Amino acid sequence: MLSPLLLVLLSILLLIALIMWAKLDTFISFIIVSILLALACGLDGPAIGKSITGGIGATLGSLVTILGFGAMLGKLVADSGAAQRITSSMIRIFGIPRIQWGMALAGLLVGIPMFYTAGFVIVVPLIFATGLSTRLPLLYLGIPMISALSTAHGFLPPHPSPTAISQQLGADLGKTLVYGLIIAIPTIAIAGPLFGSTLRKMEVTPEQGLVQIQQRPDNELPGLGISLFTALLPLILLTITTALDPFMAPGSPLRPAVSIIGDPNIAMLLSLLAAIYFLGLRRGTGMKSLMKSLETAFKDVAPIMLIIAGSGVFMQVIKDGGINTYIGQSMQGLALSPLVLGWLIAAAIRVCVGSATVAGLTTVGILLPIIQQQQVHPELMVLSIGAGSLMFSHVNDGGFWLFKEYFNLTLKQTFATWSVMETIVSVCGLLGVLALQAFL
Repeated sequence: MLSPLLLVLLSILLLIALIMWAKLDTFISFIIVSILLALACGLDGPAIGKSITGGIGATLGSLVTILGFGAMLGKLVADSGAAQRITSSMIRIFGIPRIQWGMALAGLLVGIPMFYTAGFVIVVPLIFATGLSTRLPLLYLGIPMISALSTAHGFLPPHPSPTAISQQLGADLGKTLVYGLIIAIPTIAIAGPLFGSTLRKMEVTPEQGLVQIQQRPDNELPGLGISLFTALLPLILLTITTALDPFMAPGSPLRPAVSIIGDPNIAMLLSLLAAIYFLGLRRGTGMKSLMKSLETAFKDVAPIMLIIAGSGVFMQVIKDGGINTYIGQSMQGLALSPLVLGWLIAAAIRVCVGSATVAGLTTVGILLPIIQQQQVHPELMVLSIGAGSLMFSHVNDGGFWLFKEYFNLTLKQTFATWSVMETIVSVCGLLGVLALQAFL
């Protein structure tokens, strides 16, 4: 029998081949690779079936509500004009001299409740409209906002990858969110306004047919206060539990209430209900129309859930086949920090596969036994893997082409802007994790 480590390596290479060269669906690729790995480990038919159902259930069981409600909340924030209100207000508040910082903050505020692709499609017309009104270069304006969206996607719950990784590692979502924000702010500053300033002379002409700049009149938008409240309510609720927990006595009457609103599933439900009222019903949108919109949002997030489910099967086979125990024992004496190792493995898989979600969740399956044996904060492990999963996006990543086509760039320009920005986010994220570790 081949070495378990070699089996995992061959499985990952086969996964890359199926996704990249065979163009097979990612979920199907995960299932095929998992079955072959299970057979190589000596598992029989019933055991393989149990691994498949167990892996899907264990991974998706606690994520469906969070990801589903998160997608619905993001849809309401976009459709109601709250995202436009947040962006235009940040630009107005910061003014032209500090407009890059306003764009970065707007990108972070919009990026927290919205999945990356949805957020990108929403903010790009706002970037172009701002470029027309200020006559500033589009990349100078756009990179700060896009870097904030990308950082939120990789670091902050309720985004799919950090949420799923947190669940697998038993990390506290509230702490992950707080630590993620601490690391995200300097990361965005470097990858956004600072790097964006170097692109001021790079002139681009966007594809006119791809982006329709149709901003709503100001009087049709919700107010800034209610826009920020609904967009950031998940962050507020999840942070309350983390912030208050050390100050509440075990028998405190507040503890049950705080623990309820701080549960990620309940926090996302309360946030969604608040958005339905404040961004929908209160502004005259009918319940039927709102529910149709939410149904569309859930359909949009379904493919991401399938990818997560497939990765869950792969992780379960690694566990059921005894590979995790072997990996844990063989790497016990490794001098490298688990945080750095997690970043390196996630970065390598990301460069090969392209998907940040696949890179993050595959890394967890490989490193889980090592993490369980060593003293490492699971929240920091989530962030280091998340940072690694954003490393050097290139031609095998959909985000690369999305950025290239919307900004009408050449391949060389896309590598020099998007790929470099993603690499800065990844490296700064790791440095931030290692720095934060010294204080915990």
